[in-house]
Amino acid sequence: MDFAYDDRAKELRSDLLDFMEAHVYPAESVFHDQLAELDDPWAWESTPVIAALRAEARRRGLWNLFLPGDEGAGLTNQQYAALAEISGRSLHLAPPAMNCAAPDTGNMEVLHLFGTPEQKKQWLEPLLNAEIRSAFAMTEPDVASSDATNIQLSIVRDGDEYVLNGRKWWITGAMNPNCAIFIVMGKTDPSADRHRQQSMILVPRDTPGLEVVRGMHVMGYDDHEHGGHAELRFTDVRVPASNLIGEEGGGFGIAQARLGPGRIHHCMRAIGMAERAIEMMCARAEERVAFGRPIAEQGVVRDWIAESRVRVEQLRLLVLKTAWLMDTVGNKGAHTEIQAIKIATPTTVQWILDRAIQVHGAGGLSQDFPLAAMYAGNRTLRFADGPDEVHKNALAKAEIRRQAARTGRTNR
Repeated sequence: MDFAYDDRAKELRSDLLDFMEAHVYPAESVFHDQLAELDDPWAWESTPVIAALRAEARRRGLWNLFLPGDEGAGLTNQQYAALAEISGRSLHLAPPAMNCAAPDTGNMEVLHLFGTPEQKKQWLEPLLNAEIRSAFAMTEPDVASSDATNIQLSIVRDGDEYVLNGRKWWITGAMNPNCAIFIVMGKTDPSADRHRQQSMILVPRDTPGLEVVRGMHVMGYDDHEHGGHAELRFTDVRVPASNLIGEEGGGFGIAQARLGPGRIHHCMRAIGMAERAIEMMCARAEERVAFGRPIAEQGVVRDWIAESRVRVEQLRLLVLKTAWLMDTVGNKGAHTEIQAIKIATPTTVQWILDRAIQVHGAGGLSQDFPLAAMYAGNRTLRFADGPDEVHKNALAKAEIRRQAARTGRTNR
């Protein structure tokens, strides 16, 4: 694999770096001031600074970079990796400014891959234009959602409609008043094979019986940049049968197709977060004086900085290899590496953020620096798109099979 950026990636990367320096970083404090003035803090998209950033991003062609094909920017995963990393340095502003923020990215990919022409016209086009937002309703409070086959929300066919009943929680984006559509995963046939019981269906926000019960905070933060997280209740929610995405029983497969790219996008952005944390750690270490000398001269601090650099470089190589494999052999061929980066990235970045907070002293825990919010957001990645333990178990099973096949041993 070639680590050099091609001409298009170089051009976009240069433009994005300039966009970040000239517009995004200066807007961070402005955004928080404008957000504090809103009557509805979940309506963060209504802040003037977001509108200005989006207009500038579109003018520069930094728009829908995540989506391949004619409907998006047509980038490879390897090309997008360098750009997603840069955007992760200001996670609450840069991805939304470029219409590259979760969960909308994954939902647009689902509609792009599996939506009917009518579904694309009604929902994908306005999402691509950032006219509306969306949410992905999969996780439930009453079951271990680490096993997607546990999903209990029922989707029952009734003539030309489907009827939904059940509960969801941690539904990212649902608190945003501009969230107009939910992609909901539920059970259409409990008697089918365990991976063919689930389906996905589109539920407009204003459908009777769909209730947003409450907003949910992440370690005290509302996570407004992703539209918040919510608990939902579905009570006899009726939608047309034409709202089904793909075929009945295809929900598990669609979920896997959605979560693969989502996992690598999260990891790319998290590396950018780690890079900014290292920059802040170095600057703070030189500024702070303890016992008569800058703490940058203390061996333990230098050890943290050195370890942070080594770990983030290792991580980047693994993520780039994964992106390259996704481009060359497909998501299925890159499955092992996708699991590996999903395991390694949040833990590694969490370690770096923890050291950066420590170097900042008590200020690192406060709202005066972005580190505490970054730590809380990164910690969610050890649950999002599957917890560490599930990925480790699956990766270990695959490795045992691979080694057994290599040596000719029986795989028990």
